[in-house]
Amino acid sequence: MTERSGAATNRSPAWEAAIAALGDDLRRRALAANTAAAYALDARQLADWASERGLEPDTIELRALRRYLASLSEAGLAPASIARKLAAIRALLRVQLALGARAENPAELLGSPKRPQRLPRVLTGAEVAALLDRIPAATPLELRDRALFELAYASGLRAQELVSLDLGAVDFDEEAVRVEGKGGRTRLVPVGEHALAALARYLERGRPLLAAEARGPADGERQRRSGTQAGAGSEDSLFLSKTGRRLGTSDVRRRLRTWSRAAAVRAPALAAAHPHALRHSFATHLLEGGADLRSIQELLGHASISTTQVYTRVESARLRSAYSRAHPRA
Repeated sequence: MTERSGAATNRSPAWEAAIAALGDDLRRRALAANTAAAYALDARQLADWASERGLEPDTIELRALRRYLASLSEAGLAPASIARKLAAIRALLRVQLALGARAENPAELLGSPKRPQRLPRVLTGAEVAALLDRIPAATPLELRDRALFELAYASGLRAQELVSLDLGAVDFDEEAVRVEGKGGRTRLVPVGEHALAALARYLERGRPLLAAEARGPADGERQRRSGTQAGAGSEDSLFLSKTGRRLGTSDVRRRLRTWSRAAAVRAPALAAAHPHALRHSFATHLLEGGADLRSIQELLGHASISTTQVYTRVESARLRSAYSRAHPRA
């Protein structure tokens, strides 16, 4: 049984120490919280399996690791999930190697399972326009949503990056936003004029009213009487919920689903839109417009150019489709 189920385990003290050492290493490397949590869970699952078989972190070998991965595949885990678990195992044994508890890391000899090459869902320019133009700018929540999704498309931010933005992140003079990305890496990303205009409207007419919800009517009335700045004393988050608190990524997905379904009347493909589709569209449209891959990598905050290269396959697939439709001898 895994620790997630709440059942007690027979995990050995050596495995407990190895898992703790992995956690220290992940914190030192400033991995994203979700990634660190997933690695820790994967390490605990390996430890439980190995402990049942009398295998310790300093004795587990290549053959045993192969048996473990085979058991995951037989249990029906997707190749992507197995690949992540293998990455966690490599990290755990790499720490043991660095601590001198092992002489080698057998997990490095294991190849990652092949994953199906699925291209990211990309919206056309017309579909993006249909979505964004469908969001009115009358109520505070509409002003927020319009600014939120204009920024998501204009700068290609992840949902987590959007909800992590504070008020000082947007520089209207420089027309840019400062983003804290994965691994604690900070980058400065340009913001287009449509997004800047939507942000300005939201900050002027929407956010102060949402921030007042966090203070309550009495605090809001005292603020109006004293003439202090709207939104002062509330949370520093750029994007606030209807109760004046920081948005979560689930809120972003839910609000985009609401607006994409409304816009699907004009553009049916929007019915299944998700926040990452705006990020994929941002990158693909830049590539179509002539931006080089290295620049797109920096804007997206990818640590490796290989991650960004997926967008060349998207563009290649689009060109092949256009060729097949248009060429008389295709």
